[in-house]
Amino acid sequence: MLYEMTVPPFIKTLKNLSAILDKGAHLAETKKFDVEVLLNSRLAPDQFPLTRQIQIACDTAKLGVARLTGKEAPSHPDTEKTLPELKTRIESTIAFLESVSAKDFEGADKKHISQPRWEGKYLTGEDYVLHHAIPNIYFHVTTAYSILRHNGVEIGKKDFLGALPFKS
Repeated sequence: MLYEMTVPPFIKTLKNLSAILDKGAHLAETKKFDVEVLLNSRLAPDQFPLTRQIQIACDTAKLGVARLTGKEAPSHPDTEKTLPELKTRIESTIAFLESVSAKDFEGADKKHISQPRWEGKYLTGEDYVLHHAIPNIYFHVTTAYSILRHNGVEIGKKDFLGALPFKS
């Protein structure tokens, strides 16, 4: 179940993030300003700019899945400065996620997941997914969306959600 809760929605969310970044690039081109203005924008003085929101969303997806499965995630040194570099990071993260299978998650729900900033504490794999990985990726993608929207990029809820798997 952890696979279904993470990998497919993380891939979809990162693809949606890439699509709204394209809309930001289109606005910059249309209005004749450097897209780096958007990449350096933030909603509050003490908040990370758009570039860092994208990096953290990718890290949350790839490192979360890596911690749960034991697979090695791609390394990204957080040096992206341009939109093409950020889109490459998103694509690399998606490629990693696509390489993981449901079978790789066997036993992941009981794993002890920790990070240095948690000072020796841990979460079970299930709690990690429910209380950290899922909320964290959506927090950073929502913030990226909000930064773009605040700066005039014409995006809405459908852009954030992407295509829905309707049945008829």
